[in-house]
Amino acid sequence: MATALLIIIYIAFIGLGIPDSLFGTAWPAIYSEFELPISFGSFVTIIVSCGTVLSSVISSKIISRLGTNKVSAYSTLLTALALLGFSFAPNLWVMCFLAIILGIGAGAIDVALNNYVALHYSAT
Repeated sequence: MATALLIIIYIAFIGLGIPDSLFGTAWPAIYSEFELPISFGSFVTIIVSCGTVLSSVISSKIISRLGTNKVSAYSTLLTALALLGFSFAPNLWVMCFLAIILGIGAGAIDVALNNYVALHYSAT
């Protein structure tokens, strides 16, 4: 059971990296549709990064209050909703708002799963 859970955690970490690479792939189509300079994609990625940092800083309090299970579930839901919202975003401002949600969700998942592995698995 412990090995299966660890495999699921590894899959979650791989899943955390997918939106970053997909955004880079999708941005050429997005910026031309929104009629924006190509450089505006950096705003979205910076906002995601800032949301991740913010979430990482406050996650320990949230995890101790709600537990790893709930934080992981809610954060996964936030991340999924933000990614779904990206596909329907009508403009850059909506994408920037969704980037905050994506960053917060991804940061909380990252901290929750890292904390869980550190507490329940040995390094050797």
